[in-house]
Amino acid sequence: MSPGPGPGPGSRASARQGASASDWRRLERAVTGRVLRPDDCGFRPAVAPFNRRYASTTPSGVLAAANTADVRRAVAWARECGIGLVARGGGHSYAGYSAGSGLVLDLSALNTVTVDGSTGLVTAAGGARMSDVYAAIQPHRMAFALGNGASVGIAGLTLGGGSSSTSRKLGLTADALVRTTLMTADGRLLTCDAQENPDLYWACRGGGGGNFGINLSFTFRATPVSGVSTCLLLWDGADAPEVFTVMQEIARKAPDEFSLRLGVSAADAAGATVSAVGLHLGPASELRELIAPALAATPPVRQDIADRTFWEAKDYLLHETSAGAFAVRTRFATEPLPAEALTTVLALLERRPGSGNPDGCGLALYTWGGAINRVAPGDTAFVHRDALSLVSMDTSWSEQDAPATVEANLRWLAELREAMAPYAGEGAYQNFIDPDLPDWRTAYYGANYPRLIEIKKRVDPDGFFTFGQAIGT
Repeated sequence: MSPGPGPGPGSRASARQGASASDWRRLERAVTGRVLRPDDCGFRPAVAPFNRRYASTTPSGVLAAANTADVRRAVAWARECGIGLVARGGGHSYAGYSAGSGLVLDLSALNTVTVDGSTGLVTAAGGARMSDVYAAIQPHRMAFALGNGASVGIAGLTLGGGSSSTSRKLGLTADALVRTTLMTADGRLLTCDAQENPDLYWACRGGGGGNFGINLSFTFRATPVSGVSTCLLLWDGADAPEVFTVMQEIARKAPDEFSLRLGVSAADAAGATVSAVGLHLGPASELRELIAPALAATPPVRQDIADRTFWEAKDYLLHETSAGAFAVRTRFATEPLPAEALTTVLALLERRPGSGNPDGCGLALYTWGGAINRVAPGDTAFVHRDALSLVSMDTSWSEQDAPATVEANLRWLAELREAMAPYAGEGAYQNFIDPDLPDWRTAYYGANYPRLIEIKKRVDPDGFFTFGQAIGT
């Protein structure tokens, strides 16, 4: 689960000034799961942030919840002690919101996934990760939009919308959600679906994690899947303007079964590289025909086009980033980026600051549209329903880099995002959460933000669930 809760200024918990040693002992006695403090063996791995930019954050303790009762007791204890609480599933919050200075509630042991092959319903506990979900659904040969990282949590993915390489055909992860159970700040366990607590159900489909409560289960409707095909194409960076022009036109006209990640990046002393990673829910013969104009216009230096099972493709598309720190900024484009935009990107890559992280920096387009855009902006909390592509810009550095190098990379990234302003809108993707984004309320939630505030006030009137970019802050 990405962003987590903590006591707000109006919380009843704020009457106290944090947890004492006796308070921690009381928590240990009250729960079934294990409580770890900073000096205990295993504490650091349990709270380590995915983004090492936030490695200096040290929680006061972590509880590995063993059951729902532990979750309820942890919330009540945190309120009583006036200590912040962060619910952690996959721990992949880009802004480090999966940890805090108070109590981390580790949900990873709550990872059961059950599948009903006759109805297509998949129910995942709140701490389940992609590897857990994929392992459960593979024998049933059905799927819904899921992330490409094995350790990504189902909670954070769903609550922030959840886009994947199948989303043009199957919709967002949040679009497949039919029910969720949520623990509120006062310990109630609510069922949220189209009939019960429909406002909370609406909010949990794109309203972001950590805002309304702790989601303890998610039920999705899955779709049968069969054979697919994939492509990996690489070009020299100088070919970026032409490749992007042709490939974006291919993606714009392609059927919903085709999706693409099109990027240009640079790292170390090497020049820029253009990459196109695609998935087609059909045979490789159709995929070759779809991308033939790009292969003819500018032959790639490497190409890999192959038929695969859906599960082989999932592994092929698995994305793992190098260890280290990073920052990501996003926009949504409703039109293809013109060649002049790519010329600007290449110029910025030429004068990138560099760092000790081999991931480097760059820009990528994720094809949008299809089933994603056939849902009205107000039907779910996820408002971004008119984009042709998600524009993701990133840079990275190592923990050993000097502060001046970090600042230079952040300035470079801000300049890149600003340079893309004429070509892409002000919206931003809440699952790639950006702590440096000034007007995040409008960028993440647009016209849906006022309704989200109203729901927040009803379900969490004391503002217990809060973090740097929480609804209502």
